[in-house]
Amino acid sequence: MIELNWKAAGVGLAAALALLGTAAALAQEAPTSSSDVFNIPNNVKILGSAELNNRRATATVNGTLITGTDIDQRMALIVAANGGQTITPEEKGRLRLQILRQLIDETLQIQEAKALDIEIGKDEVDESLQRLAAERFNLSLDSLQKYLLQIGSSDASLRRQIEGELAWDRILRRNVAPFVNVSASEVNELYARLQASKGTAEYRIAEIFLSATPTTHDAVQANAKRIVEQIRAGGNVAQFARQYSEASTAAVGGDLGWIKLEQLQNPRLEEVAQQLQAGQMAGPVEIPGGFSILYMVDKRQVGMADPRDALLSLKQISLDFPAGTTEADARARAQSFQAMVQQIKGCGDAEASAARIGAQVVQNDQIKVRDLPEALQGTLLQLSVGQATPPFGSLTEGVRVLMLCGRDDPQAESGPTSAQLMAQLQDDRVQKRAQRYLRDLRRDAVIEYN
Repeated sequence: MIELNWKAAGVGLAAALALLGTAAALAQEAPTSSSDVFNIPNNVKILGSAELNNRRATATVNGTLITGTDIDQRMALIVAANGGQTITPEEKGRLRLQILRQLIDETLQIQEAKALDIEIGKDEVDESLQRLAAERFNLSLDSLQKYLLQIGSSDASLRRQIEGELAWDRILRRNVAPFVNVSASEVNELYARLQASKGTAEYRIAEIFLSATPTTHDAVQANAKRIVEQIRAGGNVAQFARQYSEASTAAVGGDLGWIKLEQLQNPRLEEVAQQLQAGQMAGPVEIPGGFSILYMVDKRQVGMADPRDALLSLKQISLDFPAGTTEADARARAQSFQAMVQQIKGCGDAEASAARIGAQVVQNDQIKVRDLPEALQGTLLQLSVGQATPPFGSLTEGVRVLMLCGRDDPQAESGPTSAQLMAQLQDDRVQKRAQRYLRDLRRDAVIEYN
């Protein structure tokens, strides 16, 4: 999905929203039971055919046809984005229905823009497509068109998606954003809470929520387990969230932003998330209304500098093993290498010491701790200048160490300004009104399923 960020926010804004409880999308709430509103009995019996999916492959929305080709081409984009993973017939059916719903919303947004005399010019779409080709696919426009044809899609599908998002963005700017107000007192209160929260823990979490009823419980649970397996096999969490999640965060890849665990609004989810480390996933977790999958993107302390943002000056000292080296020989060479490293008198002596046993030295002065393998981060943060990590490597890669030659610690964040806080609060309220706007368009639409 092409994400339109029409109001940029500062680094600390999510922390501010976490305090106020107005993050753009929190974990899903349990839906109100339909029986509470319509007095539907619990022992419902379906009198007609329940095989609706077989009859609803395409649709006409207020006279605009959505074809099977439209769905196929959009599906091809999603499959390609997931590395071409095989989709089971059951998953394919669900995905087609979800794409159809997305195309219906897209059509309604384009139609509403035309009704309001909001024109999305061909030049605007062309410019967005060209930028997308360069930034996301690293291709020229011509190469992108060829690539899309190869995977079974087309640039027309992308153009339609771009037009829909540009149209919706323009509608919100004109008909929603001007009528959203945030008072100075709200901003001041939020700022005060942000200052008071410095040093407390925050979590960057991505979610995938699948709703379930007693009837669909087992099928949804099985589907959630398959999603977890596919992500653990190398799937992209954000892409799966866009495809399958029914939470409002699906459009942003399931990203909840920086939150406190209380904002998950479910004790079970809080307990599960508390146990996760960065890069770990949990689920499916059964909660009221369905199942949730949580992925811990990162953790931090509010308003405090993250040690992993420190810039290091490192020297890598490495010793390659000749082809055919046995494990015993490798172990002996590694021990000699380790003994040599322990005798090095600081970074200035590294090259000379390494040369005596045929080791190589490579230097880099701009390495951020968080960009290194997680297994090395903790060790490097504990080193003093001139010290080296324990040796690491393999029979094929040889043995190596990293020697710390300098460290520039990060500065604590000053936090967002009042103007940034106000902009983010306004953006959050615009998005909530946008959801209601789209619900109204769906409610009033004339949709014929084919």
